[in-house]
Amino acid sequence: MKASEIRQSFLDFFKKYDHHIVSSAPVVPVDDPTLLFTNAGMNQFKDVFLDTGTRPYTRVADTQKCIRVSGKHNDLEEVGYDTYHHTFFEMLGNWSFGDYYKEEAIVWAWELVTAVWGLPKDRLWATVFREDSEAETIWKKKTDIPASRILRFDEKDNFWEMGETGPCGPCSEIHIDLGEGFCDRQHIQGHVCGVNQCCGRYIELWNLVFIQYNRDNTGVLHPLPKKHVDTGMGFERAVAVLQKKRSNYETDLFVPLIRKIEDMSGKSATDVHLLPAFRVIADHVRALTFAITDGALPSNEGRGYVLRRLLRRAARYGRNLGLMDPFIHTLVPAVIDIMGDAFPEITERQKHTTSVIQSEETRFNEVLDRGIEIFETVAADLMKKGEHVIPGEEAFRLYDTYGFPLDLTQLMAREKGLGVDQDGFDREMGRQQNRAREGQQFRDAAEGEWEEFSGEKKSVYVGEETDDCATDVIKVSYGGDGHADIVLKETPFYAESGGQVGDRGVITGPGFQLRIDNTFRQGDMILHRGRFEKGSTISSPKVEARVDTDRKLSTARNHTATHLLHKALKEVLGDHVNQAGSLVTPERMRFDFTHFAAMTEAQIEQTERIVNLHIIRNHRVEKYHTSLADAREEGATALFGEKYGEEVRVVRIEDYSMELCGGTHLDSTGQIGYFRIVSEEGIAAGVRRIEAVTGTGADQWLREEKRILDRAGVLLKCRRDEIPQRIEALIRERKTNERKIRQMEKSSASSELDILVSKAEKVKGISLVANRVGVSDMDAFRSMGDRLREMLKTGVGVLGTIMEDKAQLLCVVTDDLIKSKGIRAGDIVRELAPIMGGGGGGKPHLALAGGKDTDKLDQAIAASRDVLASKLD
Repeated sequence: MKASEIRQSFLDFFKKYDHHIVSSAPVVPVDDPTLLFTNAGMNQFKDVFLDTGTRPYTRVADTQKCIRVSGKHNDLEEVGYDTYHHTFFEMLGNWSFGDYYKEEAIVWAWELVTAVWGLPKDRLWATVFREDSEAETIWKKKTDIPASRILRFDEKDNFWEMGETGPCGPCSEIHIDLGEGFCDRQHIQGHVCGVNQCCGRYIELWNLVFIQYNRDNTGVLHPLPKKHVDTGMGFERAVAVLQKKRSNYETDLFVPLIRKIEDMSGKSATDVHLLPAFRVIADHVRALTFAITDGALPSNEGRGYVLRRLLRRAARYGRNLGLMDPFIHTLVPAVIDIMGDAFPEITERQKHTTSVIQSEETRFNEVLDRGIEIFETVAADLMKKGEHVIPGEEAFRLYDTYGFPLDLTQLMAREKGLGVDQDGFDREMGRQQNRAREGQQFRDAAEGEWEEFSGEKKSVYVGEETDDCATDVIKVSYGGDGHADIVLKETPFYAESGGQVGDRGVITGPGFQLRIDNTFRQGDMILHRGRFEKGSTISSPKVEARVDTDRKLSTARNHTATHLLHKALKEVLGDHVNQAGSLVTPERMRFDFTHFAAMTEAQIEQTERIVNLHIIRNHRVEKYHTSLADAREEGATALFGEKYGEEVRVVRIEDYSMELCGGTHLDSTGQIGYFRIVSEEGIAAGVRRIEAVTGTGADQWLREEKRILDRAGVLLKCRRDEIPQRIEALIRERKTNERKIRQMEKSSASSELDILVSKAEKVKGISLVANRVGVSDMDAFRSMGDRLREMLKTGVGVLGTIMEDKAQLLCVVTDDLIKSKGIRAGDIVRELAPIMGGGGGGKPHLALAGGKDTDKLDQAIAASRDVLASKLD
């Protein structure tokens, strides 16, 4: 079977048993800041397991896009060097939410792998948790697997936990014996092949997790009122087994990619020394394609830094194959050919993904050669001394200056039989911001425990119909300084979501008034966070909730405007434009979109004009709920990276715009008033950002512009329409004066240098000019250095000056001394700079240094005599 047929057969099998088939969640998690990437099939159902959310179905199956490259699930070092580890992979899974349990899960799993997929029963093994007699009995009585191939294991292998506390339970796994030739640990003394013995002969195919407990913060297990099933099967591994391949990389999920790399490089993947490079590149381009498609971008933080590591690692392996120019982006079409039918989003965003990878790859290639040169020098010096560990400081310099992630340095070191001082690297990194750590923290309740008023598990948002309502309290939690979190049965408060901030307002009841500062979701509940303005506790469940309507209306103006802007940008720039993020507040809107060049002034003006035209036309804004399938058929735009259920909310602006959106909106576009773009800038490769204002915000912006123009007119003594010409005239006049000043400075400097050169002293027969000079800026300083070097003909010059409250040194060396004596300007300033409390460097013929201790400038200049003398010894 082809991989695509295997995937479909899994979904069809569970559809036969009344499972609802859902699409994969984005690999970039939505509304879960605890994860860098989606790393398991259960991630999108986490709220169900935590009992904070529900679904309209109790049985479900899917194939989930996953990335594991950081934290507990970090397979990066194994990728390429074994046959089955990947950074990106698919997880096939089926779930039961309080519906069927162990018997059905086990029986169906056995039926699929043996009756449908035809795997040989005599090579299959089952494992159960050491205390799970129930699962063991089901295997013995409900399947025909021999009892001798049902094994018990402890918590390490057969007990699953979401975290230190929370839902957990025993699991049962299906393993397959691939045969003696598959063991990759035969060289290890004492190794015995077997299930869970960490060798390539016996591999896990499918993990069936039975979630039946909740572990409290003391470690005690409590039975859950509802028991769930959570299963996961590595798709790539299953395909390799069913296609009878020795490696996942030999399946049709990877072979077309590897052949493409062979064609590009002229090398063969049959070369065992080059094979890891082919595997790493093929694996990493899959991860990059799916992550960028779903909204991640290379950067120096969080998931963006992970992508940067993957891309640079793949680029470095490309060098092993002779691929010196950017090449990774050309592999994206091959990924799409293999997986585009199952995941159409990668096809839809191919141009964006390719451009982002190409831009990042080109940027890295510019520094890669220099970084490798530095590494080779460090490595050669170490081996010459008989040392075998790259110092942490050098590894950090490669990271900080040349963009080499630590694992890339470790990779190059390993190829030479060297190690890397990771502790030293970590110490250096500790002096900077931890660039790989996400700043977001999971938002939980206020400091206290929840006080329950009812057993309700769901809040109902009624803000589309009203701005205030009488409602009941579900639960409340008290924090310090009069803060509290409160959950209501019905609420008019919009919870922060989709880039729109949460509503503010007040909740009042007998003896209290709570000022709400933010509102956000936790599963199916809407949590209101605020501070008491009256009273300090809530004693009655009956309350009144009232939203700040002016703030809500301003937010809705900006949100409706983002829909108009999105459509207008497509008209002005092209259909490749897609939303890549947004922030909607009462004061302003921020809209990120895919585009690969700065917008021109004319394009910005045209976009503004189109948006305002549709505001003036006062289109009706219609909001309604429908099925996801019907919304797509109607042509509604779904924003990538968003998670949609089977029922969605459509926001239609007559025949102009139609998008899926859960935010608050106006009833007509005329209520926006006026739209104004205040800035446009690039924020990442292929992503631009527009900030804009509407309504009263736009009015304030225009008034401020008028005030500034009026003030400028007064200062320039001209009418407003004459301001540009008057400023241009002043700029021309300033440039003319600056040229005259530079000419005067050059003439003065030349005269000053004539005197200095005539008084040059000799240091071991070499002319040295070492003096303080006066210059206006750094360009003039460099020009003086160049002129001094010409006048010296043979010699060394060290000039010092004070500029912007900083001591500055410049050193020049003539070419003959560089060649004959090995004297370099950069070496000289590096020795002089510490005297001034600074640092410096540069080229052999000219180098600069700066220091904060201006009082030590003359001392540094005087020290140049001894430094030069030491170079001549």
